[in-house]
Amino acid sequence: MATNGNDNCNANDSVWQFRGNGATSDAAAVTLRKLVFGMFKNCNFNNGKTILPSTTHSFKTCPEAEEAVAAAVRSGMANSYAPSPGIFNARRAVADYLNGELPTKLRPEDVYITGGCNQAIEIVLDSLAGNPAGNILLPNPGYPHYDARAIYSGVEVRKYDLLPERDFEIDLDALEAAADKNTVALVLINPNNPCGNVYTYDHLKKVAEMAKKLGIVVISDEVYDKVVYGDRPFVPMGTFASIAPVITLGSISKGWVVPGWRIGWMAMNDSNRILKNTGVVESIEDCLDLTPQPSFLLQEALPEILEKTPKEYFAKKNKAMKRNVELSFERLRDIPCLFCPKKPESCSYLWLRLDTSVLANIENDLDFCTKLVTEESLVLVPGVALGAKNWVRISIGTEESELAETFDRLKSFYSRHAISKETIKSHVDTVNQIVVAVV
Repeated sequence: MATNGNDNCNANDSVWQFRGNGATSDAAAVTLRKLVFGMFKNCNFNNGKTILPSTTHSFKTCPEAEEAVAAAVRSGMANSYAPSPGIFNARRAVADYLNGELPTKLRPEDVYITGGCNQAIEIVLDSLAGNPAGNILLPNPGYPHYDARAIYSGVEVRKYDLLPERDFEIDLDALEAAADKNTVALVLINPNNPCGNVYTYDHLKKVAEMAKKLGIVVISDEVYDKVVYGDRPFVPMGTFASIAPVITLGSISKGWVVPGWRIGWMAMNDSNRILKNTGVVESIEDCLDLTPQPSFLLQEALPEILEKTPKEYFAKKNKAMKRNVELSFERLRDIPCLFCPKKPESCSYLWLRLDTSVLANIENDLDFCTKLVTEESLVLVPGVALGAKNWVRISIGTEESELAETFDRLKSFYSRHAISKETIKSHVDTVNQIVVAVV
């Protein structure tokens, strides 16, 4: 009679010499994906409410991008394996896209095509992990895939703070204090996720000067460079490559609203050949030989996407984003437990401070988000997942009707969990004082 093998395959039996790799569990535990998809398990699929945010009401990509992919399929030219660094036309197109006002222009060979920005993060961190005692400076709050990959690659993580009272600028003094002789890089996210700020030219120059002082490379995550709707212009970090070497990471995922396409890049802004002479470029190229190549199909389409998307597409989308920010701030007046210290100028999120003192039976941001998804099928990202306790990130990159529904559910949730009106009034008065002080 057949058995399921349990009689002879006890995992605790000493005869078995293999075990799962604990490093993968440690790294996966801090990923945004694991946390958010874990929260989906708490959704009540029988309450008649759709899960928000949805994919059906988010902004759409442009027809030019869709046609570029279709044309690549029809051409029959993208059915083989691509070279590890990426196909030449895609590398050239990205170099042209990034060059803009850069004082030192990128060449196609300075660009490497990756499977989205996440793969670029993995390759860069693996390539810098040669020092067993090495550490990397990451922003707090920040994007947790950097933490996860650093853990997996054996690179120590050290955090520097972003300052809400100074438009989320980097605390440069604290950054310098966190560094030592084993620090290899700092990660800069600009435009910033989750805070929604855009750094000034002067601040970025100070960051470059600090990197030079510390002898480290700047990894500049610029994936939101096409999602800027405030008055402050986006300045690429590569502008300051003559001061310190800069590895720019990017993709079309956010600007074109196609995160599932997974096509991105790394660019070596290396005016003084520091990355080349220290072996970093060689290490990146070797690492690319070890990883799967990004889709040839998307690489074939990339030049058309970058070169033929009209500026009006981004202008229209960013105008809608700015309107969504204003609508969100109007609706936040009805939800005293959430406070946004600064209107975002970029990205598709609000970064909100959570005040649990006006809520009953809500312990912290994770508790808030877990109960919210259970009761309202509304998914917010708890700040703890991004490095900041008692903050939440809410997606506003959607149509106005879905945004209104999002705030309807938030208000309903708040109403059920709010404490007495007298305490709430006292809290609102305090918040108003804070707003006046910030302004």
